[in-house]
Amino acid sequence: MASGVKPRVKVPSSASAGEAVTIKTLISHPMESGQRKDGDGNTIPRSIINRFTCDYNGKNIIDVTMEPAISTNPYFEFMATVPEAGEFQFTWYDDDGSVYEEAKAVSV
Repeated sequence: MASGVKPRVKVPSSASAGEAVTIKTLISHPMESGQRKDGDGNTIPRSIINRFTCDYNGKNIIDVTMEPAISTNPYFEFMATVPEAGEFQFTWYDDDGSVYEEAKAVSV
């Protein structure tokens, strides 16, 4: 598990049924590509968040695969329609097998 990894999510706490809301996510992660070398000339192992998903009431909204060229602390902003009251579930998957999750409820 990478140290200091912290997901942050901004979702409106309420919305009208059928309203499109803006979702903002950021996860603090060093995102090491595996191509750089340390001071001794050894390759620094790859360590990236390789996948991000967002579900609403169990239905997938977004599923992103990330590659080594992604920047440190990946940020995503997207729109999602809120059909009914429920919960957004955000999941980030790390190369080392770690899974980071955050959930935010929305009332209608």
